[in-house]
Amino acid sequence: MKTEELQKIMNRQFDVCMNIMAGKSEEYTEGSDDKLEHFKAAAALMGVTPEAALMGMLSKHLVSVADMCMDQRGSAAYSQERWSEKITDSMNYLFLLKAIVEENRIMTWDEVEQEADNEA
Repeated sequence: MKTEELQKIMNRQFDVCMNIMAGKSEEYTEGSDDKLEHFKAAAALMGVTPEAALMGMLSKHLVSVADMCMDQRGSAAYSQERWSEKITDSMNYLFLLKAIVEENRIMTWDEVEQEADNEA
């Protein structure tokens, strides 16, 4: 596959991911401004980190993708719609994981700065 074709596929997939995230945003945040609320709530319920809670949810999708990939019949055994759904869901969870990691990094840095201010 040539670079241009790969870039087209990636751009289309990114657009699909963004559209799905926008559509599900209200459903999963229930009016909260925090787009990571469900992962934090699941983490509290399970006694784990938001990253671990997300990984549990992502695992379901990754198992499905793995099953599809390992199917001896090949990728044609599944519809394009099913592939798209599983890949999109997995990618969106990874985007959300990135957001959790970034939020934690920012929070940790803010805490470090606040501690330094308190010591001064």
